[in-house]
Amino acid sequence: MTHELGSLVLAQGEGWITFDVDSFLNQFWSNTIDGLSYGSIYALVALGYTLVYGVLKLINFAHSEVFIYGAYATWFTFYGLGFRPGTTPELPVFELVGFLLLALIAAMAVSGGTAVVLERVAYRPLRKRGAPRLVFLITAIGASFVLQQILFIWRGGNPENSIRLLRNDEVFQIFGASVTNVTIITILAAILLMIGTDMFVNRTRFGRGIRAVAQDPDTATLMGVNKERVIMTTFLIGGLLAGAAALLYMMKIPQGASYQGGFILGIKAFTAAVLGGIGNLRGALLGGLLLGVVENYGQSLFGGQWRDVVAFVLLVLILMIRPTGILGESLGKARV
Repeated sequence: MTHELGSLVLAQGEGWITFDVDSFLNQFWSNTIDGLSYGSIYALVALGYTLVYGVLKLINFAHSEVFIYGAYATWFTFYGLGFRPGTTPELPVFELVGFLLLALIAAMAVSGGTAVVLERVAYRPLRKRGAPRLVFLITAIGASFVLQQILFIWRGGNPENSIRLLRNDEVFQIFGASVTNVTIITILAAILLMIGTDMFVNRTRFGRGIRAVAQDPDTATLMGVNKERVIMTTFLIGGLLAGAAALLYMMKIPQGASYQGGFILGIKAFTAAVLGGIGNLRGALLGGLLLGVVENYGQSLFGGQWRDVVAFVLLVLILMIRPTGILGESLGKARV
């Protein structure tokens, strides 16, 4: 009986789990490049988590909805410009860049505005009342559901059909792996935005205020730093980056915006932030890129259905082995 049960489990298991070393080796470079592309998007969203945590010690679980509002803004910008699902237009480079910049501005504005409204409506009243951190965490989860339901009531449960302005064409190859124009744009845009954010936080007066509040909010207030303005700006920066990530996501992933579309990506971005060291800006980039690559390796080894599981297993392992992440927490410990 035991032998028969074991055989049945193995027979059923053959269909849903594999250990395909050949696939892993054959697709190593393509998985690495594609993983860096996905990881760049995770890293941009992870910055929102890590900035807010660095300043408020709050895991803002509603940040995934801030991202998805940017995705809807991107979709409606494309739609408003006259593009429709199903066909990819042949556009001159100048026009294409202009349309993408318009979508980028719209996505960043909507996501940034959503993040600021979230801070003003959900979190600021709690701070004034001196609410414990658990209340902030519960509020973040509740705000996430509220933002989702607003989209559901407005647009329904079906995702918007994908609108694409740029075909995913090969530009060159590395070790036989195809590198496409969308991959190049995604990685370069993410790195430039990360560098800009890092320079803003570490080399500007306002960034010094952010680090001062992260280190000791009471002393920073006594030294003349406007804590409330710093916190609002921190949410705004995280929202702007989430909007940029939403445009890159819509360019890379062949699916439209969905009211639940930010949940899984938000969890992965949170994983990336924890992996790199939540509270550490450079850690968010490292964690995002590493998570994207590891995910693709896991998908190649164990099968596509295990892609999301790899991210969650990695999150649990990091929390067990090194809760502070690879680079540790540093936003509040950097030079002020």
